[in-house]
Amino acid sequence: MNRMRNGIIYAILGMTAFSAAKVSAQRQNDEQLLRVRETVWRSWFANDTKTLEALVPAETIVISSGEKEWKNEAGVLRGAAAFHAKGGRLLRLEFPRTEVQHFGNVAITYSQYLYEIEQFGKRSVTSGRVTEIFVLRDGHWTNPGWHTDADK
Repeated sequence: MNRMRNGIIYAILGMTAFSAAKVSAQRQNDEQLLRVRETVWRSWFANDTKTLEALVPAETIVISSGEKEWKNEAGVLRGAAAFHAKGGRLLRLEFPRTEVQHFGNVAITYSQYLYEIEQFGKRSVTSGRVTEIFVLRDGHWTNPGWHTDADK
């Protein structure tokens, strides 16, 4: 009876340790994912083409609030270049709320965002919601799609 009880206790402890390790690994994975998400945004505002090309693949589909046309990677790069060419600069970037769902090598983030920019000597703040798709490829997250809406 003692042996059986000890076996059950060890099994429970093992399952608890495995669950804790799994949660810790998921938390680390989400931290990496969210760092990549922020890098994509900051790279766009900075017109960091090299980083954007590495994180935003050719098959990307982007639907942006207030824009009629959908974009692909080339459109994302053109938008970043145009913002930068007009002297635009990012002053603040925040994601006050984010939820993450995982489906194998795919993660979807649902976030509230806020950014403040300066352009033509004027500051403006934009906020809204964004749904972003991330795919884990060769151990690195890529961002092949997103959809934004802006608060009114």
